[in-house]
Amino acid sequence: MRYQELGKTGIQISSVGYGCMGLSHASGTPVEKQEAIRLIRRAYDFGYTLFDTAQCYNGVYPDGTLACNEALVGEALHDIRDKVVIATKFGVQFTPDGLATDSSPATIRESVESSLRKLQTDYIDLYYQHRVDKGTPIEEVAGVMSDLIREGKIRAWGISMVDEETLRQANKVCPVSAIQNLYNMTSTGDEKLFPVLKELGVTYVSCCPLSKGLLSGAYNAASTFEKEDFRSHMAQFTPEGYAKNQPLLDAIHTLAEEKNATNAQIALAYMMCKEVPIVPIPGSRKEERIRENAGAGDITLTKEELAQLDRVLEQMGMRKGR
Repeated sequence: MRYQELGKTGIQISSVGYGCMGLSHASGTPVEKQEAIRLIRRAYDFGYTLFDTAQCYNGVYPDGTLACNEALVGEALHDIRDKVVIATKFGVQFTPDGLATDSSPATIRESVESSLRKLQTDYIDLYYQHRVDKGTPIEEVAGVMSDLIREGKIRAWGISMVDEETLRQANKVCPVSAIQNLYNMTSTGDEKLFPVLKELGVTYVSCCPLSKGLLSGAYNAASTFEKEDFRSHMAQFTPEGYAKNQPLLDAIHTLAEEKNATNAQIALAYMMCKEVPIVPIPGSRKEERIRENAGAGDITLTKEELAQLDRVLEQMGMRKGR
């Protein structure tokens, strides 16, 4: 595993982070509490130091009790708090009608205190606005972040699912250290943001870096998922989706064999070898996958190998940002 700076903060993070969401949310029945805690600690053992969670990544255990993601992270890491970097998010709630956003100053204040309690800590390393809130100007949000940094409640802040204009507006008020957007080999549109990230010194944290597992090669057209698992409703996991992405999956597999690596490791290394600092945060419920993903931090792809994969994407009609 390699390590690198988060934005311009001086904070060192692992080149691959662990996305904790799937332990309790969006991946079917939540993982049993003690097993989830064990997996988080095993990730640390494998070299991960960046752990990603959010206020809203919750589910329900079979007995009807709440599976709180932040609480799982807090329980797993509280005794090694000074050795890890915890990222969490505010401003989103899941409702029957979809996502509800609220980044008003009062809500942010309530959210940060709630997260601190659940995480069993007195500071958050990286605090994201989970979604831009049209009801609260981004400059106002950035002002609150500046206050929280000054008060020592957070060390740095970021924005999830952000565009260039909003990023620039926010950065003028309080420097943004990271964005967390969707970027992987099947979704490359955000490459258009790379120039501004280089200019501002912002780290790109990639959520869904394996396209919900598609790029790992672990699934095929016969694979099925629980109804509560988001993948059961995603286009890439339909027969048509697999067929569309097969040329890419084949190219990844071929390169993986040449590099004595796995498909997932190649897909992660692809983004980590780009011209801007990109930190993927794959999530998994399986110890062997967590170990495997960590190994991507030791793989370097040459310019020709990157170009080879890019040519496949271009032939597939993938939208490129350059």
